[in-house]
Amino acid sequence: MDKNSLAPEIQALHQLYCQLTAQKLALRFDRERLWYEFLRAGFSAQNLKSVISYLQKEIRAGRRNVGALKLSNLLQLDRFEEDLNISKVRLHPPPSSRHTPPDPPPLTPAQLQNLRQQAKAAFARLRQELRNNPNP
Repeated sequence: MDKNSLAPEIQALHQLYCQLTAQKLALRFDRERLWYEFLRAGFSAQNLKSVISYLQKEIRAGRRNVGALKLSNLLQLDRFEEDLNISKVRLHPPPSSRHTPPDPPPLTPAQLQNLRQQAKAAFARLRQELRNNPNP
């Protein structure tokens, strides 16, 4: 994998990054190297989109710092891989293997009153038992 042969792909990734983050960054040698390593590690433009989208949601929610989108931070490959895996988990939860039953209908006022009466009676019995048997 030669850096020169990847020049168009590196430029496209950098442009995509700038577009998604609303930044204008020159594609200097050090940044080209970061993108080269990114591609060499097997990452793609779709991976980049997923991670940036995930990080933007996390930043809006206050769980991540805006510095996570800095190119020098984003392209730390170990962290990028971790963020990519987390973004997949959060964006695509595993399908549920079992069906959850629907919620039961809300109780009527009469049913609620009946439950209150039963709870009061149970507490009264418990209180009486504790008075009759203070030391179990």
